[in-house]
Amino acid sequence: MNPAKLRARAAGILARLQQQEGSLATLLTRRDEGDEEGFALLQEIVFGTCRWFHQLDAILKLLLDKPLKTKDADLHSLLLIGLYQLQHLRVPEYAVVNETVAATKVLGKGWARGLVNAVLRNFLREQTDLIAKATESLDGQYAHPRWLIKTLQQDWPEQWPRILEQNNQRPPMTLRVNTRRMARDAYLQALKNAGLDATAGTLTDSAVYLDKPCSVDRLPEFDAGLVSVQDEASQVIPSLLDLADGQRILDACAAPGGKTCHLLESGYAFSGLVALDNDERRLERLRQNLDRLHLEAEVVCADATATQSWWDGTAFDRILLDAPCSATGIIRRHPDIKLLRRSTDIPKLQALQLLLLQRLWACLKPGGLLLYSTCSVLRAENSQTVATFLKTQGDAKHERIDGQWGVECAFGRQLLPDSAGNDGFYFARIRKPA
Repeated sequence: MNPAKLRARAAGILARLQQQEGSLATLLTRRDEGDEEGFALLQEIVFGTCRWFHQLDAILKLLLDKPLKTKDADLHSLLLIGLYQLQHLRVPEYAVVNETVAATKVLGKGWARGLVNAVLRNFLREQTDLIAKATESLDGQYAHPRWLIKTLQQDWPEQWPRILEQNNQRPPMTLRVNTRRMARDAYLQALKNAGLDATAGTLTDSAVYLDKPCSVDRLPEFDAGLVSVQDEASQVIPSLLDLADGQRILDACAAPGGKTCHLLESGYAFSGLVALDNDERRLERLRQNLDRLHLEAEVVCADATATQSWWDGTAFDRILLDAPCSATGIIRRHPDIKLLRRSTDIPKLQALQLLLLQRLWACLKPGGLLLYSTCSVLRAENSQTVATFLKTQGDAKHERIDGQWGVECAFGRQLLPDSAGNDGFYFARIRKPA
């Protein structure tokens, strides 16, 4: 990919992201088949600029005499990706400046060549002072939106700086070994034989951490279904559900299927497992995962809250509700969350989470267990949502999760993002009396 075109494309993606026109998952798509190196650089630039957006934007404000016009959002984004490369990438400074300047022509804004050149060169001259001044503010220092910093300070008075620090790190690549078919130690040896260094996880007996991320094509026995990519935090789920033969299982909000497949890999002979989600596109990925792993489930596309549209009236022994949430526990994997999420989203998500709990509760057998989980680190979506549900649902009983991992909350247990391991994840067990 031409260097100037690559940077122009990165700027366009970032501009559309800021305008809430999509996420990185939908906007950053592969176009040039075979150009692995070019796509990797594009991905690095876009992900990195999102990761450090609030700090880079604070620096840019110091370098501009006045804000750019709204119609020049792509130019604003181009300047940010230029600053990111100069500050964080091992690309020669002259190349960054020249190629970022050249990208103005690709964007149809050749008039801005002088502006881009001046901004980037001024940054190089005054870098130390500019960074010091930009990091005087909370959002500039921690590279997060201020509303999220304030919320984390309230929710986690001792841990919030660590959470923010972890959110700015590159995430590890974590694997889930199908231990029914191969022991984890045997798979670690297979990785070593393939030239891939890895270590065992500590929360589960299925998790493996690669020292360096790689394409799944390089993973031994990936196509044969012996291994999948899944964060260790969500690999905890089967151990919290008290699974047994003959149970009927519901995985609500199931796509793209990592948890569904892990439940099926647990080795129990369930009477049935329903994988439910309202996104047909993501359910297609779930079906692909089932096929690769040679597993079977009843896949249903429907709104989980509209139980009359999908439930046949036969109650479930176990329900996994991995609820829609702010995804604030997986920011290091999805740094665009910093730009896409708003403080006003949290009450709406909380209302949806409570509605899901209320509607799915009717589908649970007496004596059955519902596991509520999110990839959020915000108490409003986690222990507070569970507390509200328990207060309004008289026959719902909270069950304490025993464990040496995570942080025990008033209700449930929270894993916080860890530098060498798991993402942020919350779990709560809720029992319906027999």
